[in-house]
Amino acid sequence: MVAPWNHVLYVRCTLSVIDNNRLVITTPKTRSSRGWVAISPRVATALRHHAKTTPRTRGDPDDPFAGLVFCQPDGRPLGPHQVLDRLHQLSAEAGVPRITVHDLRHLAATITITAGVPLTVVSKTLRHSTLSTTANIYSQLTQQAAREAVDTIDHTLTRAQKRNDRRAWLERLRPPRDHVQHLREALHRLRSPAPTGFHPTVNQPQSGCATTLRPPAFRAWKRPPSHG
Repeated sequence: MVAPWNHVLYVRCTLSVIDNNRLVITTPKTRSSRGWVAISPRVATALRHHAKTTPRTRGDPDDPFAGLVFCQPDGRPLGPHQVLDRLHQLSAEAGVPRITVHDLRHLAATITITAGVPLTVVSKTLRHSTLSTTANIYSQLTQQAAREAVDTIDHTLTRAQKRNDRRAWLERLRPPRDHVQHLREALHRLRSPAPTGFHPTVNQPQSGCATTLRPPAFRAWKRPPSHG
């Protein structure tokens, strides 16, 4: 049963095989199996299209197999061997190795874990009873995901540190505000005309000490007397 408004597949019954021969409709084994499974819009569209285009044979409305989406031409359910044979045929046409239906389950788990989906979500999607079951089965993938998570954290911190270092470097290159104000005041004094009667040496404060020294008196050089 598919709810078209939120793309959810509700599990109400299961198809079981008795004595590897007879197919019967039974209730799910566990309570958790009677839940729901989220499906993508593409899958929901494909299911509706298949249900509309598949010819149906009129039978007993009380037949438990009535209204099946995937069934034989007479409306009877498909056996496990029929599904597996069809999967092998599609694998040969696609040129890929033979796989089983259960391998598709592992493929879905591998894609979601590799894409970074939380392990708890993957475990609920696979209907595992405990989270440890999922972690044990896909331990190699979870280790890889853990390494990728650590690398992502390291890259994020490295980028943040580089931004902070560049911001600090630009702050060091930028002159302080008071320095800019001092430069403006100096330019203003240079452009302003000097007041009348201003002399750079006259207006300077005079101190009590002389600023120049008198050169020493010149003394004539006399030749020393000779002793001879």
